[in-house]
Amino acid sequence: MSTGKEQLDVEDDFIAAEAEDIEPVVVEVPKTNLSKRRTIDNLLDERRLQKQLADYDFDL
Repeated sequence: MSTGKEQLDVEDDFIAAEAEDIEPVVVEVPKTNLSKRRTIDNLLDERRLQKQLADYDFDL
C-alpha cells in the first residue's frame, strides 16, 4: 500500500506516438465473418453428405 510519500521513477524520454504514425487497423464487419462462417459450414456439410452418399450401401 502506498503512503503517498514514496518517490516514483518517471521516464522522461517517453515519446507519444503521433496520429499520423499510427496505421489504421482494419476490422472486419461481423456480418462478413458470419457469411464466411456460413459458407464454410455449408461446404463442410456438403462434403459430409457426399461422403455419406458414397458410403451408402445401395444393395439393401
